Amino acid sequence: MRPLSYLTVLFVTIQSLFLPSIIQAQQIANLKGVVLTADGKGAEGVSVTLKGLNRGASTDVDGHYEIKQVPFGSYTLRVTALGLNTQELQIKVDDLEVDVQTIILTESAATLSEVVVNGVGANPYTRRKSNFVSKLPLNNLENPQVYTTITKEVLRDQIVTNFNDALKNSSGLDKLWSSTGRSGDGAAYFTLRGFSTQPNLINGVAALTNGDLDPANIEQIEVVKGPSGTLYGGALVNFGGLINIVTKRPLDTVGGEVSYTIGNYAQHRATLDLYGPLNQKKNLLGRVNAAYHKQNSFQDAGFRKSFFIAPSLEYRATSRLTLNLDAELYHYEGTNPLMIFLNRTRPLHANTPDELQFDYNRSYTHDDVTFKTPTINLRGQALYKISDQWTSRTQVNYNRRKTDGYYQYVMYTDVDNERLGTIANDTILSRYVTKQNAVSEVINIQQNFTGDFKIGGLRNRLVFGLDYLRQVNKNNNAPYIVFDRLNSSIDDPNYYNYNKEAIDERLAASTGSYTYNRASSNVYGAYLSNVLNITDQLIAMASVRVDRFQSGGTENLNTGVVTGDYGQTAVSPKFGVVYQVIPNQISIFANYMNGFRNVAPVTQPLPDIPNTFKPQQANQWEGGVKLDVLDNRLSFTASYYDISVKNITRTESIIRDDTTYNITVQNGTQLSRGFELDLTARPVEGLNIIFGYSNNTSKITNADVNVNDRRPVSAGPKHLLNYWVSYRFHQGAIKGIGLGFGGNSASENIITNDLLTGTFTLPGYTVLNASVFYDHPKFRIGLKMDNLTDKEYFKGWTTIEPQMPRSFLANLTYKF
Repeated sequence: MRPLSYLTVLFVTIQSLFLPSIIQAQQIANLKGVVLTADGKGAEGVSVTLKGLNRGASTDVDGHYEIKQVPFGSYTLRVTALGLNTQELQIKVDDLEVDVQTIILTESAATLSEVVVNGVGANPYTRRKSNFVSKLPLNNLENPQVYTTITKEVLRDQIVTNFNDALKNSSGLDKLWSSTGRSGDGAAYFTLRGFSTQPNLINGVAALTNGDLDPANIEQIEVVKGPSGTLYGGALVNFGGLINIVTKRPLDTVGGEVSYTIGNYAQHRATLDLYGPLNQKKNLLGRVNAAYHKQNSFQDAGFRKSFFIAPSLEYRATSRLTLNLDAELYHYEGTNPLMIFLNRTRPLHANTPDELQFDYNRSYTHDDVTFKTPTINLRGQALYKISDQWTSRTQVNYNRRKTDGYYQYVMYTDVDNERLGTIANDTILSRYVTKQNAVSEVINIQQNFTGDFKIGGLRNRLVFGLDYLRQVNKNNNAPYIVFDRLNSSIDDPNYYNYNKEAIDERLAASTGSYTYNRASSNVYGAYLSNVLNITDQLIAMASVRVDRFQSGGTENLNTGVVTGDYGQTAVSPKFGVVYQVIPNQISIFANYMNGFRNVAPVTQPLPDIPNTFKPQQANQWEGGVKLDVLDNRLSFTASYYDISVKNITRTESIIRDDTTYNITVQNGTQLSRGFELDLTARPVEGLNIIFGYSNNTSKITNADVNVNDRRPVSAGPKHLLNYWVSYRFHQGAIKGIGLGFGGNSASENIITNDLLTGTFTLPGYTVLNASVFYDHPKFRIGLKMDNLTDKEYFKGWTTIEPQMPRSFLANLTYKF
């Protein structure tokens, strides 16, 4: 029987198991609604309660609220906030999902801001709950896993115009590589808990790209820490964690904004966000986000320009069934960012960027040497409330991405050669270039059943899911050629000979072979996770996944020969426990988490040496404390983790009959351990704080002598620090004026670290940013300066990539 048939049988079996619970369902409902100010704005931080029943909620930044587990009956809905006129509304609960009529306050948004001067509203820099981290709607204090949330309010206050800058607000996360545009490279790479990771998920499903991402459609970003193979598999996530983007959703109130940002280096950015109901019944909702972005490099050549549009529809077919259809269309064109590759075949002569004789204001490219990376994401979702206890969520996602154009990089290739009379001194650069035409497609289907029920008086929250992922990559790429060799220590006249026409001539004359192939793979996964309330304060989680990876291999489209096809099965468990020392305020937690990576077979030099392997396995032990105190105005997480990786393949030499053979064995290991701190706070009205710190120690513990007992180059800096403070005046003549200040600090980063070459170290840095803004109910004006001190600093991962110097942004946003 095929793996898909097994999943079908399992799917039907689980449905039959749910039927008794559905039939015996109690009459419990969920209430949803929105509270608006008199001028149509969302009323944030308003208390909505049911009189006579211990149920209630606070409105979010858009005025939305949800009250769960409400028995059928008639109630008085009470709407209160400090200094407001209390409103009461009679409602009848007689359906599983009740949409309460929109409540309009008598106060305007400006008045609402004034009357809460003696109180403190909700913290806009954090979210207390996630539906994606554990694929269950768990509050942070109930979740034994650690994650950081970066909200749209943070992006607004920092005038974030690119996705990579948004991630500077997470502890333990640091960029390794910018997106190259090269087929198979994907988005930018980041280090997280000692391992590389990429933003490969949107709303919990696959969403890959060959280029950058636009932040226009972001509601929040979730940086989930630690191996996450149990719920997300091994094809899209790595051992340090994952990055999930949560998109903006349609709303049942009319609103939106248009925004324009201008900056130095010819930066221009325009965005649109428009939402509202599309019919009188308000059961068909729409939203569209769009952005146009253009910006030059700070170097002597280079640019990027893009257009992004994301329409979204939500159809509330019945009180039980909601359908969503989303699309994201992104067109990007730009030049490759400068990445300087170091020599890998000899000892390095320069060991820091200062020791290289290199002008970092040079790009080593030309404005007509570009690549395009158009990307399409199409997502459909059906959310069906089976009963008050069970919900079905069906998600289907199609992703298509392309690379069309030139990929280039520079590398130090000088060597000692007596015959040629050359001396290696890290001054001779080779410019490598290829022309690529590649298309990749992904289909991801997920079916999740979530339940909230009691067995023997104990509350269970359970998710059972089926996951299918198909990836197809087709390449038709020119060979790499060395365009020229330049001396980086002088103003080499050949530097200016590089352009599209010259590249095309040399590619046409090349005798190298084109890469013309097609690779495919299928992943079939099934997972089960249950969160059990042993008591009101003691919570235990147990989860497991069975994952079948089936590689279709790589087909040479010239010869039809397929190589590298194989199959592999992995089992991934996860356990956690939470004890709420003070309910809903302080919890201590511990977890055991697993991640895995499929390992392909190899060709061995001897027939009796095994050529197939097990999946790599990463196992994490973690413990810590979480706080959500001062009426949810201060959220804090501190944790210590220990990750061990096994089943890493490595080369080993053996001798048979006086002959040395290099074979591949699977006994490599790696360790990564450290601690992290995350804080978001709103101690007084208008003051918002973000603080994060991480310390990571990583070591390759059983490997080739060349790298054994060394820090892996993917681990990034040992110490990372991020911080941001924003204050908005809320009374008097300066009401609405605000200030922001923050930055990022990192210790040194060893980007090359082996016995042959030695080490190359990027120095540590502190980069400071500041902003000033005026926020009015109808518009917002903001000014931002990044890298206040014009600090020269670098990122890298076996490469050197100079970062942006001091830059300025001015933003005007009109809200309607």
